[in-house]
Amino acid sequence: MQRKPTLLSAKAETNSVILTLQIDSGLEDFKGHFPTFPILPGVTQIDLAMRYAEEFLALDGQFGGMEVIKFQDPILPEAIVTLTLNWDPEKRKLYFSYQSNDKAHSSGRVLISEAK
Repeated sequence: MQRKPTLLSAKAETNSVILTLQIDSGLEDFKGHFPTFPILPGVTQIDLAMRYAEEFLALDGQFGGMEVIKFQDPILPEAIVTLTLNWDPEKRKLYFSYQSNDKAHSSGRVLISEAK
C-alpha cells in the first residue's frame, strides 16, 4: 500500500523546502476518489504537506487548524508537482503550495499548535 508519492528532489533551507514529487497512480488515496476521474484529495495534499514539513523542517507541534486553503486545479495520477513549504516559527504557520509548470494546484496555511 503506497501512502507517499515518489520524492524526486528536495532543496531545503532553514525554514523552507522545495520538493519535486511524482504523484504515483498507485497511491492508496486515489482509490474511490473518483473511480472514473481520479484526483488527489485535498485532505491528502494537506496531510502530505504536514508529513514533509515534519521530516524536512522539524516542526515541533501538531495540526491546529487551517487558513486560506485554495484548491484551484486537480492533481492527477502520475503528475510531477512542486511542493513548496515555508515555516514561520513566530506565527507558528506552515505555508504550502503545490504547482506544476504554469498551474497552481493548491495553497494555504496550516496552524501548528505548541507541542505538549
